[in-house]
Amino acid sequence: MRFIVSTSILLKQLQAISGASSSSTVLPILENFLFEIKDNVLTISATDLQTSMVTSLPIEAKEEGRVAMPSKILIETLKTLPDQPVAFSVDTQTLAIEISAGDGKYKLSGENADDFPKIPVVDNASSVSMPTSVLAEAINKTIFAVSNDELRPAMSGVLVQFAEQSITFVATDAHKLVRYRRTDIGSPKPTSLILPKKALSLLKSSLPTEDVGVSMEYNSTNAFFKFGSIHLICRLIDERYPDYEAVIPRVNPNRLTLDRHIFLNSLRRVVIFANKTTHQVRLKISGSELNISAEDLDFSNEAHERLSCQFEGEDMEIGFNAKFLVEMLNNLDSEEVVLEMSTPNRAGLLIPAVSDESEDILMLVMPVMLNNLG
Repeated sequence: MRFIVSTSILLKQLQAISGASSSSTVLPILENFLFEIKDNVLTISATDLQTSMVTSLPIEAKEEGRVAMPSKILIETLKTLPDQPVAFSVDTQTLAIEISAGDGKYKLSGENADDFPKIPVVDNASSVSMPTSVLAEAINKTIFAVSNDELRPAMSGVLVQFAEQSITFVATDAHKLVRYRRTDIGSPKPTSLILPKKALSLLKSSLPTEDVGVSMEYNSTNAFFKFGSIHLICRLIDERYPDYEAVIPRVNPNRLTLDRHIFLNSLRRVVIFANKTTHQVRLKISGSELNISAEDLDFSNEAHERLSCQFEGEDMEIGFNAKFLVEMLNNLDSEEVVLEMSTPNRAGLLIPAVSDESEDILMLVMPVMLNNLG
């Protein structure tokens, strides 16, 4: 089996899918890429059994064949080569691989392609397509709120709910929650599924910057994403997602409107003086003035800042974990944000003051109990 390909084109494709391969000690075959040649098309696959990525590119090849090649050494070699044609020749009996590039020859040993896990295929799938910009935005807005708690597998992914007139993405770790809804995309068959965090991270890094369409197909076990020459297949998280709507407080008479950048920078400064375990900051609102303060009694550190704001409601004091607020404000784009609250022990809602008409985003943060010494 012989083929010739450009180093830069091959490297780009391998880097795009390498995140799906696994450095598994139990199954060493997962540390390889599967190379398959058919009809002058080279198809390369990588998988960790939960998430798989496949890419294909046209090449010059005399014969067909398949072999598994070690991913790490291959990428490291291609990275150091200039952009030039590189020839691969594989002995299908011994699985010895020889790479010739310019004046260099490099030999490595491959693995039997039959040992490589089968990549799942689409059966009985429903499909929906959306622009890459929408999918990228949905992932960026939700992935930071996904839980890392292995005891709550449902929350270790993003819930995607398809309805006729909308698609909703939800992530929570029980301290914070994000609901991102688009009303410009829908699916004739209402359903919901949970996409794992690793697959979403891989999508986020490999989605093209130009706004092409992404086709998403899904059945009861897997989701398949197709864009450009890349396919990503991931196993869905087979768990019940918690009833997140029940946590979102409906009546929030206290509305605080602030400049997002000023609020964000103020929190970043004040949290430096907060307790390192709780990151607790106190928001004290009276009239059109917001006092943000934090203290770390162990080290006698404290900070106070005063911001002017627009506020409708009763004067109040509420405590939050500043790290969560900073993450949320970082993931919003609007000039101004609104913090809606009811009482100091109920969740606060952070929303953009002005949002795109086809986009509805809501971020929820649980308060922390204040010790009323200050």
